[in-house]
Amino acid sequence: MSLSLVQSRALLGLEAAAVVVEVHLANGLPSFTLVGLADIEVKEARERVRSAIQNSGLEFPHNKRITVNLAPADLPKDSGRFDLPIALGILAASGQIDKARLAGYEFAGELSLSGELRPIRGALAMSLALHASKVVTQLVLPPDSAEEAALVPTAQVYRARHLLDVVRHFLPSPQEGVAHEPSDGFTRLTTQPFAYVAQYPDMADVKGQLGAKRALEIAAAGHHSLLLIGPPGSGKSMLAQRFAGLLPPMTTDESLESAAVASLGGQFSIDQWAQRPTRHPHHTASAVALVGGGSPPRPGEISLAHHGVLFLDELPEFPRAALEALREPLESGVIAISRAAMRAEFPAKFQLIAAMNPCPCGYLGSNQKACRCTPDQVARYQSKISGPLIDRIDLHIEVPAVVTTELMQAQPGESSSAIRTRCTSARERAFVRQGKSNQALQGREIDQFVLLDEAAAKFLNVAAARLGWSARSTHRALKVARTIADLAGAKTTQVTHVAEAMQYRRALK
Repeated sequence: MSLSLVQSRALLGLEAAAVVVEVHLANGLPSFTLVGLADIEVKEARERVRSAIQNSGLEFPHNKRITVNLAPADLPKDSGRFDLPIALGILAASGQIDKARLAGYEFAGELSLSGELRPIRGALAMSLALHASKVVTQLVLPPDSAEEAALVPTAQVYRARHLLDVVRHFLPSPQEGVAHEPSDGFTRLTTQPFAYVAQYPDMADVKGQLGAKRALEIAAAGHHSLLLIGPPGSGKSMLAQRFAGLLPPMTTDESLESAAVASLGGQFSIDQWAQRPTRHPHHTASAVALVGGGSPPRPGEISLAHHGVLFLDELPEFPRAALEALREPLESGVIAISRAAMRAEFPAKFQLIAAMNPCPCGYLGSNQKACRCTPDQVARYQSKISGPLIDRIDLHIEVPAVVTTELMQAQPGESSSAIRTRCTSARERAFVRQGKSNQALQGREIDQFVLLDEAAAKFLNVAAARLGWSARSTHRALKVARTIADLAGAKTTQVTHVAEAMQYRRALK
C-alpha cells in the first residue's frame, strides 16, 4: 500500500499540537489533493513541493492520484511549515526514502522551488512547548529555526539546509543495497547556554528629574505600572526608554518565554537573547495590535512585551477601545483571544509605562509657556483615559520641564547599574518573604505580607477617606508602600513609606 505517515506540529498560540501528515498514492486520474482544514498558505504547498522535488533531481509521481491529509482535520493549520513533511511523505509513499526510518522524527520547514529550506515562524515556541509537555522527539528544522529551537534545554534538534540533505539521511539502509554517505547539511545541534550581556540605554544620560527617577526605581523594584505626566520635551520618553535597564537580569526561563513569544510573531533574533523587550507602539495602534488577534490568533504588543516593558507614549491619543482592552491583562498577566473556531492564550506579564501631556497644548501648570486650553478642553482631553484604567496604574508622577541652566551645568546622574542593584535587592526581599513581587499580591496576601504599622494604618485610613479612594486605589498604595519599605530595608511598612506612596496616587487635574 502506497501510504506514509510523517509527524509535524501546528502552532495554536504557544501550544504545539501534533499533526500527522498522511500521504496516499493511488491509481487514477492524476491529481494532488490537500485536505485537513489547511489555510491558503498550506494549500499553496502543492506547487512548492512539486517544484522542489523535481528541481532536486528526485522523482515526482505525476501519474498518481496524490491525497495529503493533515490530521486532526478540525485543527487549523497555517504557514509554510508543512512543506517539508508533505514532500517527505510523497517520497516515502513512492518508495524513494525509507518510511520506517521516519519514526521518532518531527519535521517542519518551508521549501523554496529549488529545494532549499527556509526558516519558519515559531520554531522556538514549538520547541519550548514540547519541553514543557515533556514530549521526547527529534526535530528537523531549517537553518536559523534550528538554532532557535536548540536554545531549549534537552531539545534534540537537527539542522537541514536542503531537501536532499534530509532525503540522504532517510535513504534505505545499506543492507538493502543502497549505500549513502552522511551529509554536512544534516547536522545535530548541541544545546548549550547562550551567553549574552544585555545592553540598555543608561539612566545617567538623564539630567535632573530626581522625582521621576525615584518613581521609576520604585516601579522596577515592585513590578508596578507608571504614568508620566509632563509638558513636551521634559524627558518622559527618555526616562521610559531607559526603564528596562533598571529591571533585574532575566532568568533562563524568562528568556525562553520572552523569546518564544517573539519567535511566534516572527521577530526573534539571537542578538536579543536575555534582553528585556521594550515595545513602543504608535498611538494609532488598534486594540487587536495591542492585545493580539487575527485568524489564526497572533500575539499583540502586550505579549511581545512579556517580561519586559510596554511604553505607551501620548496615552490619551490611543483609541479608547485599545486602552480599555489593557485592563484585564494588567491584572492577570495573561490575554485570552477567543474566536468562533478557536481560542488562544498568550502570556502578557509586562510593565506598563505610559506618558501623556497634562492638556492638549501640553503646558498646563508649566513655567515655560502659558496654557492656551480652556477648562472644558482640559477635561475632555483627560477624560479620554477612563477612571478604571487610571485606577489600575500604580504610580502617577509629574515630570516638569528642566530649566536650561540645570540641563547644561548638571553632572551625569546615577547609572542604571547602581539603581538596578537596589531594585534587585528589593525584589529578592519580596520573593523571600512572599514568593512573588509586591504588585502581584492579592486579597489576604496584602494583609499578611504588607506588615503595616498601627500608626501607618490609621494614617492611610484617614487619608483614603478624605481623598475618596476606591478599594483598588487603597490596595495599590499599600503595595507601593511595601516596595518603598523593601528599598529601605525595613521589615514593616511605616508612616513614611505610606506617605511617599500616597504622593504617587496623583489625580489628574
